[in-house]
Amino acid sequence: MSTTDSKVSDSNIRSLCEEIRKYNHIDPADFDRFNVKRGLRNSDGTGVMAGISRVCSVGGYLIDDGERIPCEGRLLFRGYDMSELVNNAIAENRFGFEEVVWLLLFGSLPTKDQLDNFCDMLAQCRELPEDFIEDMIMKAPSPNIMNKISRSVLALYSYDNTPDDTSLENVLRQCINIIAQIPSIMVYSYQVKRRHYYHKSMYLHQIKPEHKTAEMILHSIRANKTFTDKEAKLLDTCLMVHAEHGGGNNSTFATRVLTSSGTDTYASIAASVGALKGPKHGGANIKVTEMVNQFCENVSDITNEGQVADFLRKIIRKEAGDGSGLVYGMGHAVYTLSDPRAKILRSKAEEFALNTKHEDEFILLSLIEKLTPEIFAEMKGSSKAICANVDLYSGLVYKMLDIPADLFTPIFTAARVAGWSAHRIEELLTGGRIIRPAYKNTNIIHKYTPIEER
Repeated sequence: MSTTDSKVSDSNIRSLCEEIRKYNHIDPADFDRFNVKRGLRNSDGTGVMAGISRVCSVGGYLIDDGERIPCEGRLLFRGYDMSELVNNAIAENRFGFEEVVWLLLFGSLPTKDQLDNFCDMLAQCRELPEDFIEDMIMKAPSPNIMNKISRSVLALYSYDNTPDDTSLENVLRQCINIIAQIPSIMVYSYQVKRRHYYHKSMYLHQIKPEHKTAEMILHSIRANKTFTDKEAKLLDTCLMVHAEHGGGNNSTFATRVLTSSGTDTYASIAASVGALKGPKHGGANIKVTEMVNQFCENVSDITNEGQVADFLRKIIRKEAGDGSGLVYGMGHAVYTLSDPRAKILRSKAEEFALNTKHEDEFILLSLIEKLTPEIFAEMKGSSKAICANVDLYSGLVYKMLDIPADLFTPIFTAARVAGWSAHRIEELLTGGRIIRPAYKNTNIIHKYTPIEER
């Protein structure tokens, strides 16, 4: 496959960009002057209240007399503690992701018969439409799997007899199909990328209907199709942890915004995939991996606390890392003392890493988690509570499962589509108004100048 080069020269683009910069400057002081809540955040860092939801609750602080009081993070799915859902699935040695999907969509925990029937339904829906793999995935390989997923979700619109019907019955059908099919799209897209970009063999394995989602993913990405039950249940834990995170996170809010316009399910979910790709959102797990690689290249002993601390200081001073000054995997918009998702993945990472080749990387991540708040306080003079977020340890868990970095954020997508679907349905049922925030225009009024006089 060939790519099309731009017909516009670099020098012309640079000149045009200067024209854009000349007329698009906004004085940062104007944001305060007009009380603009950048990022839909209040001045104290809390989110602007944009709606009411029964799907999920994310808690990381208390408000007392107008002050944010840090507390241990808590994540509730339909009123059930996410950590309890995960820990019970682990204790009972069973897969839990499909149960979480049911809970998010329908609002209650399923009976055994309901869950068994739902798992069968998802398995039946995993197969993609006839010729879809060849026409939509193989013919246009993508260097980024997330873009391929977004394009493929949009393409599913063409295979739906009632794509624009927004009745509850039709949207639920569409959502169940998309939840089942995104893992299939993801693994097929990866195999095509392997062939086209890495010049390696491509494996397209037949989907097995008895497999749960985690099993299906591992079966499909491995050449020999084999995996252990322990590996599949570790990936299942990751899917449960990532399944939902409230209506205010960037990708879920994208679902809500598009849904409020009355558009179709495919357009809504595809937009959310695009949002999740961003390095400030779901793509942060890749940024953590890149950061770890930089530690390994520049620090002689990544298990040495002093050496790790020195390199963290360089990152924060923008002398190392990607130049942003950010320590990826640390800090969160809501969580302060802890992120319950990070606590679960840290525990599983430690369990699987000890006495393996991954142990040193686990120690490095643990040191980053421990040292970053201290160094930020030392260098910035800030007492703000900073904790590890879900991205700090997720990449290591995937690496221990021999999952390639290309699939880190797509796996996040395969889980989070459950939450997006629940929010789309809730917005359709309860929203009632198109979401339209205001932007203050600061231009002065100009009198039109004829072209000969400019």
